[in-house]
Amino acid sequence: MVKMTLKERLIEAEAIRFGDFTLASGKKSRVYVDIKKAMTDPEILKAVSESVVSQNLKWHIVAGVAVGGIPLAVAASLESGRPYVIIRKEQKGHGLSSPIIGDVSGKRVLMIEDVTTSGGSALYGVDLIRQAGGEITEIISVVDRDEGASATLSAAGIRLVPLVTMGELLTE
Repeated sequence: MVKMTLKERLIEAEAIRFGDFTLASGKKSRVYVDIKKAMTDPEILKAVSESVVSQNLKWHIVAGVAVGGIPLAVAASLESGRPYVIIRKEQKGHGLSSPIIGDVSGKRVLMIEDVTTSGGSALYGVDLIRQAGGEITEIISVVDRDEGASATLSAAGIRLVPLVTMGELLTE
């Protein structure tokens, strides 16, 4: 039921756009999911965080990759009462240069992605979490485009848990 509510909210927020787009994966697409804009709506963010917690997955800490994953991780943290970490997209040249803000060592980590396509961006976060001593076996994606992310992540020992798929968003 939450999935349908989330689907309806994303459609209502006009998060689904049609045209000619280049995705983060480099692929061309006629459909774009503007999830970052949708996440600025507190009701959508709440629906996502409730759906994340309702999955009943086993985790100690939630991770979000900058930029899109940060509000999702914060929302899931607030909903669950568990801490979150931020995974940087690139190293800083000043201050603390750690690629992860927060500690994942010895903890079971749940990563949240806004949209998954090929799974490449998600693998970046998985690698950093594992290098930092965290255990990760599942990633939640708000929207999975059904374009190979599940298979890519499965090959790395990660189960992808989409809250909504592109196919579901495009069918009434």
